[in-house]
Amino acid sequence: MDDLEFGPVELVLAAYEGDAPDAGVIEAVLDLVEAGTVRLLDLVHVSRTEEGVEFLEMDESGITLGEIELAGVGLVGEEDVHELGGRLPVGASALLLVVELVWARHLASRLLAAGGAVVDSVRIPAPVVNAVVAEARDDR
Repeated sequence: MDDLEFGPVELVLAAYEGDAPDAGVIEAVLDLVEAGTVRLLDLVHVSRTEEGVEFLEMDESGITLGEIELAGVGLVGEEDVHELGGRLPVGASALLLVVELVWARHLASRLLAAGGAVVDSVRIPAPVVNAVVAEARDDR
């Protein structure tokens, strides 16, 4: 059984203040890609103004990722951008990242070969996890 070409994919809306991401944000994305944890398929720069949601494709945004090439440019549609970008507060910007969860590709391939499938997946935001763990530690 060959592995699937792609593993599970997530759309991640990573918001920040201002018009451009901090260098540390880009560095974090690059670190994940270089470590092989995710594959960056597409990236769109999104901002929300009083007039609505505006966006620029990666090559129009001025954001550079060094040698990393996007593996699926065009995966994010305008509908996705407007739906997710509408969640931003007015005046905020974000990177809308389409990332393949490389670590899960092998598992998905083996589940498919066995006639199985992932039934559900729930992501718990990092601030929530940290707050719950801190509270649990305080209760000890």
